[in-house]
Amino acid sequence: MLSVFSVLLFAGAVLVAEACQGSISSLSDVDYAVKCTTITLRGFTVPAGQGLILNLLPGTTVTMAGDISFGNKSWAGPLFTIIGTSITFNGNGHKFNGGGPFYWDGKGLNSGTQKPDPMMKIKMSGTFQGVTVVNSPARAFSVANPAPLLMTGLTVDDSQGDYANNRSKGLAAGHNTDGFDVGSDNVTIQNCTVHNQDDCLAINKGKNITFDRNTCIGGHGISIGSIGSNVAVSGVIVSNNIINESDQALRIKTIASATGSVVGNVTYSGNTAKGIRKFGVIIDQSYPSTLGTPGTGTIISNVNFGSPFSNITVNSGANQVAVNCGSGSCIGTWNWYYLSAKGGVTSPPSNVNILGL
Repeated sequence: MLSVFSVLLFAGAVLVAEACQGSISSLSDVDYAVKCTTITLRGFTVPAGQGLILNLLPGTTVTMAGDISFGNKSWAGPLFTIIGTSITFNGNGHKFNGGGPFYWDGKGLNSGTQKPDPMMKIKMSGTFQGVTVVNSPARAFSVANPAPLLMTGLTVDDSQGDYANNRSKGLAAGHNTDGFDVGSDNVTIQNCTVHNQDDCLAINKGKNITFDRNTCIGGHGISIGSIGSNVAVSGVIVSNNIINESDQALRIKTIASATGSVVGNVTYSGNTAKGIRKFGVIIDQSYPSTLGTPGTGTIISNVNFGSPFSNITVNSGANQVAVNCGSGSCIGTWNWYYLSAKGGVTSPPSNVNILGL
């Protein structure tokens, strides 16, 4: 719907001003509404096999006034895509429901059943806030912003995927349900909660990425990687987060065969983790193996723990810290004085110089 369309006269020319208000209550409203810079997104169900795509004018504000659900169908997705610069998206606590139980089979993206992935594709700059994502079929958010982006006050609730169903053969039905997959620069994610069955955060590439004051429950913790060939990650700050009942707390993983990649200037501070099942901190250059033969094609440097202390408690039998670097590929001296790890077992790091460990 469109309303209040205005025309301005300037220097003898007729200019159309997009000073209208758009309202979206179905997919048929989208083409008209995105001509406006003020849009209300009302509650409705997106038909199965289709996505809600908002390709917005610069400076647009979108406000949710209802929940969005998606019909169930095996297809590639994404279910929701938002594109634009200097966008303000206000979720007001409303939900995007991906219908995960229809897709979940314990195998995630490794099964023969196609799943919409990602559920939410974020290709905007500005602020994206106040949204709850429920039951993502696979990955929840994929982030590829064109300019600085703040994501704040978001919830990913895939907790229902913790339980087995009649297709998962006793395993958790949810799988590959990453919270945030980031592959771009200048991203801040703060004050969010993720309950899932995979990485809470996975950084695949990019620089100037901050992950602050978030809560991660039940998945694989906070990850950089897996890092493939010709990828750069730098300027990462992971601070003041809570990681509970997860396989790992903090992880960097690089593919053993990768070449031409760098990971550097990563700082952890003030993080708290408990109930960690496998590794408190793991840096491993042998992916997809775990603590196998490490590759040397990714150079890792300046991975440090800063003040205040990060306090990590692992379960009995888990590793407090494991560092598995290839010869000459983890360089410099790293300061881990502000890491406090308890419980489980310890093992000496390989091919790296770490102070305070």
